[in-house]
Amino acid sequence: MGNVVKGKSFAFAVRIVNLYKHLCEKKKEFVLSKQLLRSGTAIGALAREAEQAESKADFVHKMAIALKEANETEYWLELLHVTKYLETKEFSSIQEDVAELLKLLTSIINTSKQRMAK
Repeated sequence: MGNVVKGKSFAFAVRIVNLYKHLCEKKKEFVLSKQLLRSGTAIGALAREAEQAESKADFVHKMAIALKEANETEYWLELLHVTKYLETKEFSSIQEDVAELLKLLTSIINTSKQRMAK
């Protein structure tokens, strides 16, 4: 897994926490932002958990859950954008980060599965 996903997912979680604070304080939005906070911070937590996986299958499973959380996070971001809680500039920036995490996690899972099949 390396430090790439660990670093990127942590930096993303920091952005999510700051976005959550912004949405609550400035936009007075509390419901959708709470969902975003939960899923957006879970990505890095699951990647960290995967570091201590008991087996390769357990590693893949934990990374797959992180991928699901990243996908859910993208959903909440899109919803916040369409409902005008997020401006296009804010959305585009953070959406690029989640898209990168989705690609990275997918690649890690696929590579790990290929290695398990050998």
